[in-house]
Amino acid sequence: MASYNPPLSFSERRGAVFNEELSLNTRHGLKSLAQPRPRGPPTPSMSTPAADFDQVTGSPPPPPTPAASPGPSNSRPDWKSADETEEAYLATIRQYFVKCNSAQRGRLLSDLLNLCTSQQLSFVHQFVSPLLKKDPFTTLPDELCLRILSFIDDPKVLVRASQVSRRWRDLLSDDMTWKNLCVKHDYQRRMSEVQAMRSELYSHAHRDGGPATGDYSGALTSNSLPASFGSNTNARPRLTSYKSHFKQRYLVDVAWRTGGRNISKNLTQDGGVVTSLHLTSKYIIVALDNARIHVFDTEGNALRTLQGHVMGVWAMVPWDDILVSGGCDREVRVWDLTTGNCLHTLRGHTSTVRCLKMSDANTAISGSRDTTLRVWDIRNGTLIKLLVGHQASVRCLEIKGDIVVSGSYDTTAKVWSISEGRCLHTLSGHYSQIYAIAFDGYRVATGSLDTSVRIWNAQTGECQAVLQGHTSLVGQLQMRGGTLVTGGSDGSVRVWSLERFCPIHRLAAHDNSVTSLQFDDTRVVSGGSDGRVKVWDLKTGQLVRELITQGEAVWRVAFEDEKCVAMALKNSRTVMEVWNFSPPEEMLNDRPVIPLKRSLDAPAPDGSRPLSAFALDYRGAGSSSGNGMLDVDMPDAGPSTAPLQQSGGVFFRDP
Repeated sequence: MASYNPPLSFSERRGAVFNEELSLNTRHGLKSLAQPRPRGPPTPSMSTPAADFDQVTGSPPPPPTPAASPGPSNSRPDWKSADETEEAYLATIRQYFVKCNSAQRGRLLSDLLNLCTSQQLSFVHQFVSPLLKKDPFTTLPDELCLRILSFIDDPKVLVRASQVSRRWRDLLSDDMTWKNLCVKHDYQRRMSEVQAMRSELYSHAHRDGGPATGDYSGALTSNSLPASFGSNTNARPRLTSYKSHFKQRYLVDVAWRTGGRNISKNLTQDGGVVTSLHLTSKYIIVALDNARIHVFDTEGNALRTLQGHVMGVWAMVPWDDILVSGGCDREVRVWDLTTGNCLHTLRGHTSTVRCLKMSDANTAISGSRDTTLRVWDIRNGTLIKLLVGHQASVRCLEIKGDIVVSGSYDTTAKVWSISEGRCLHTLSGHYSQIYAIAFDGYRVATGSLDTSVRIWNAQTGECQAVLQGHTSLVGQLQMRGGTLVTGGSDGSVRVWSLERFCPIHRLAAHDNSVTSLQFDDTRVVSGGSDGRVKVWDLKTGQLVRELITQGEAVWRVAFEDEKCVAMALKNSRTVMEVWNFSPPEEMLNDRPVIPLKRSLDAPAPDGSRPLSAFALDYRGAGSSSGNGMLDVDMPDAGPSTAPLQQSGGVFFRDP
């Protein structure tokens, strides 16, 4: 049996490879003696050769680490110690390497790499790795690059990616990426922005003498909101790209969660009760039980005080620069908010005016404890219709178009036609007084002292569902799309699905009665008699933050996208707190970027690639050609993995 021969060490293998030294003969060129062929180049399955153990410490040198490539000064060899013949030697090797074919080059590199120590192989790795890296966006077509970017949901990732290179920045300047991100985050256009854009188009067409297409009347299509939400002359310049729109909405959401700026002002020194609060695009209007109405600008600066009522004001509604108010003195007054003058005093009710709404800029409807509803022409100051039918106080009402619905202490709700002046349906089913009502044109929701919420069909008068869950009076209702939010004296806030008539969220919001409630597509804001104002996430039902934590009571809360106003009782004083969540102007200004060589917005000849929102003008804000750019409507998108489709519908839908 043959004896066992142990394998050679690395030093012995290295000595066996070259049994004689290489010599350089400058006259005859490079000459190498015959030698056995070394093994092939190292592969991932082969261990990397290492240097002999250190004779002093007995430990091998550290292995190479996947550290970042060194800077240019570290990756270049040091030529200070090179002798005179080394340059000529390397020149000869380079000439030989250039003449070699691929196989010969591989064998030569294999021989050289087999002679390297770990440190030298690490140096080779650090030198070669950057050369092997390839940016896929430099070779892929724009369509594929944009398709890849469409799968990114985090805007922070996109912002960091735009700093990688000029190519990445140019790709991320294409509005298609930000358009899809707007869809994923449900950042639809606000109604105020849509109306401002329509009003601007209408004015521009009138100014140029051209035809104005579409309905640009400037009034909201929803009659349950005042037209003052339609335009805002003091607002920031209208955003002209999906990227700027997304950035603005994202910064506002962040401010709602963790930031915002607030001011606090004392209204009274005696703790007067706030009976009504309205926040419009131009005014903050506060009514109190001391017969006064305070008017502020949207920053909380006092403009004027409306005095004329002789008893407490219990209802009011604004419309542009007009305010209609009513109270315990049984009068309905029409005010000019720009001057503070009372335009009309409307008399006819025989008891307290408890609720007021406006169907258009000229028509107001009032409900009173005298059991009647009255329809007024506020332009002429005359009575149009008298609606009689309730047997007790009219507590609440809502309007949509020509239809008004009213809730009464007689436990019924009624559906009226304004133009005909008659009752269309009587909604009977509650066992106690009705305190709150909501109406979207198709469905009526009523909240009652009997703790239930009932959903009615406004066309037929049938009860579609009875929503149970509250344990006390349901005094707060708001309906929006397929969602209903209710607040009760039990301190709870509940979010309901009107499609399935079931609860979505049950929020233990306050320790006492919910005194005020409002929600939009993103958040729910609630105020309670426990002195707290809380912000909730509508989709998850999670508490976002508390805007007011130390108060004796919260009377009213109202908010818009970037503003929130709360009226509270603190230290026996009535206090107004105004929160501003709008980002600073400097954060919204994007620096101009260089456009792509081939426009990303240009459609392919076959029309297969997705179109961007519009052709962006990347020359900066001062470019004259960018003054007329408008947002392009885009449709609701499906899942984020769905292929991008050409847009042709409406994306910025009315909320």
